Amino acid sequence: MISMMYAGLCTLLVIYLALRVVKWRIEHKIGLGHGENMELQQRVRAHANATENMPLALILLGSLELTGFQPFWIHALGATFLFSRIIHAYGVSHSSGRSKGRFYGMLLTWLPMIVMACFAIAGSIAAQMA
Repeated sequence: MISMMYAGLCTLLVIYLALRVVKWRIEHKIGLGHGENMELQQRVRAHANATENMPLALILLGSLELTGFQPFWIHALGATFLFSRIIHAYGVSHSSGRSKGRFYGMLLTWLPMIVMACFAIAGSIAAQMA
């Protein structure tokens, strides 16, 4: 299954982002919250934002694949989503304000999610009418 590969890659990204948070907490002795530490706050948000967006996207991706969506589109949507999460995490981690990474990361996160949601809704309606 193609979507399983993207689920695995996204999981590795989330673990990497979590390890960055843990490392910073240990080095700076901050157990809970961010202790007014902007770097830690950015790392926490990069991790949290990934975990907020990945479940829905991966459910949609897997659902489309299970219903027979073309492998090309599963790869295109999955790769775009994974790439978006990487550039968003980079953008959040390197700027507390606006950045190209944050902007394009969210744009490229929402775009495949919207496309997948529309295909899922349309496919469900079509299946129910058949």
